[in-house]
Amino acid sequence: MEIRPARESDLVSVAAIYEREAREGPATFDTEGRSPATWRGYLESCRPGDHFLVAVDHELLGFAYSSTYRPKPGYDTTRETTVYVAPGAQGRGVGSGLYAELLPRLAEDGIHLALAGVALPNDASRALHRAHGFEPVGVMCEVGRKLDRWVDVEWWQRRL
Repeated sequence: MEIRPARESDLVSVAAIYEREAREGPATFDTEGRSPATWRGYLESCRPGDHFLVAVDHELLGFAYSSTYRPKPGYDTTRETTVYVAPGAQGRGVGSGLYAELLPRLAEDGIHLALAGVALPNDASRALHRAHGFEPVGVMCEVGRKLDRWVDVEWWQRRL
């Protein structure tokens, strides 16, 4: 498996993975996918701490990105991290490989804190974050509604 920066040619596959999760899964509170053009914005960001990586092994297995936590200058050294893995690639170390590349890049950029929100229940995501040094910091109860149920979000953080 190769972990590398995302390319324009990856955006259709990224959009497909995300669309499936938006329509069928609880990991995002979007209910529809995002177009490849929308993903291009992540690809084009030159802001320190913004990264967009993919895991590839003959096909795109998953992706991870870091983005602005909140658009206020006081949060410039904090990034929210996100990892998505294609259904057939789950349990194969894809998410772990993506974090192993993403987190050092954030530290090199001078990012102080990485945050991740995990829609509950999600034991696999909790284990992934714990394995990469994140710690749980709190749960927002019933913060979203998706697939006809209320969803709690647990926040995790890692100081870099």
